[in-house]
Amino acid sequence: MGKNDADVLILGAGPAGLVLGNLLRAAGIDCLILERRSREHVENRSRAGFLAANSVRVLTENGLADGLLRNGAEHDTCAFRSDRAEFELNYRELGRGEVHTVYPQQFLVTDLIAEFLSRGGEIRFGAEVSSVSGTDATVIADDLLLRAKYIAGCDGRRGVSRRSVPARVFPRDHGISWLALLAEAPPSMSATGYAIHERGFAGHMTRTSTVTRYYLEVPRGEDPDDWTDERVWDELNLRMRAEQYGPLKQGAIVERRIVDMGSHVMDKIQRGNLFLVGDAASLISPAAAKGANLAVLEAEILARALIAAHRKKDTAPLDRYSAECLPRIWHAQEFSHWLINLLHGPSGHDDEAVFQRALRDARLESLRVSRAHQDFFAENYVGI
Repeated sequence: MGKNDADVLILGAGPAGLVLGNLLRAAGIDCLILERRSREHVENRSRAGFLAANSVRVLTENGLADGLLRNGAEHDTCAFRSDRAEFELNYRELGRGEVHTVYPQQFLVTDLIAEFLSRGGEIRFGAEVSSVSGTDATVIADDLLLRAKYIAGCDGRRGVSRRSVPARVFPRDHGISWLALLAEAPPSMSATGYAIHERGFAGHMTRTSTVTRYYLEVPRGEDPDDWTDERVWDELNLRMRAEQYGPLKQGAIVERRIVDMGSHVMDKIQRGNLFLVGDAASLISPAAAKGANLAVLEAEILARALIAAHRKKDTAPLDRYSAECLPRIWHAQEFSHWLINLLHGPSGHDDEAVFQRALRDARLESLRVSRAHQDFFAENYVGI
C-alpha cells in the first residue's frame, strides 16, 4: 500500500468515527480518519450529553471511558410539568436498573481523539472529501486519491458518504422546531424537565454543574437571533411554570440554534465496501437522546465485523451489517416518535387541534398513573 492508503478509511471525527477508529486500532487495524472541520472545532462543538448504559459499556470495555467515569454524572429521573400537575419518573427504579451518564459530547470527543492518536492512529483535520466509492473503496480528499480495503462513512447527514449509497430513504418531517439553547447557568432541576404548555414545549437538560441545555418550541423559520437573553428567560420561566415550581437559575445564553425536528431511515446502509454509521446512516430527532447512542452501537457492530474480516477473512458479519443495525434504528425511531407526540400538540382552536391536544393530555395522564406505561418509558428511554 502507498503512503495515502489504510486498511480502513473513516470519514468523520465525531463519536461514531472515533469509537470505530479506537476499536480498530486496538485490534491492530490500520485506519485513517478524515475530518472536514478543525480539531478545535470538533473538540468544542456542543451536541449530545446523555450516554446510555450500552454506550458506557462499549466505552468502558474498550478503555475509552476514563474521562466520563471520572467526570460524568449518573442521571435517572425525568420530571413532566403541565397545567394539571408535575410528576417524576425514576427510570432506574422502574426499568432494568439502567441510567444515563451525563457527559457532554465535546468532552467525549476530546477524550477519543487523544486516545486514538495515542494508539497510533492518524487524523487529517480540514480534509475536504469530494468523492466516495464503495465499489472500489476509494476516496478523493483534497484532490488526493486514497485507497482502502473498507470505508466507514461517519460524516453525518450532509456528508458525502450518505449520498454514495443508493437506497430508498424514508423521511419524516415532524413539523416542529426547537430553539436549542446553552446557558452558562447551573441546573435548575435535578431531573430532566419536560414542560407541556399552551405556548409550546420547553425542556431542561443538565450538562455540567455550570452549564444547562434548554429547548423552546418555536414556529418554523424562526430566527434565533431574535431571541434575546431576556426574552429567552421570560419564556422559559413561563413555560416551566417558575411561579409554581420555583425560578430558574439564569445566566448568559452562549448558544442559540434552530433544530427542525425530522427523521430519516434508509432501507440499507452499505454499498460494496462502504458502510454508514451514526447520522450518516439515519437521522433521529433529539427528543429521546438516541442519536449519539445509536452511533456508538453501530460503531461497535461494524468494528466487530471489520475485525472478523481482517483476522479470519470472514466477511459474513459485514454482509449482515444493515440487517443488524436497521431493526435497532427503527426501534429507536419508534420511541422518539412516541415521545414527540407526548410532548407536543398543535396550536389553534379548531376541532382537529383540540382533538390532538386531548390525545396528548391522555397520554401524559396514562404515563402518570399507569405502571405498565411507566415501565415502557423506562425501558425505552435509556435503552436501544
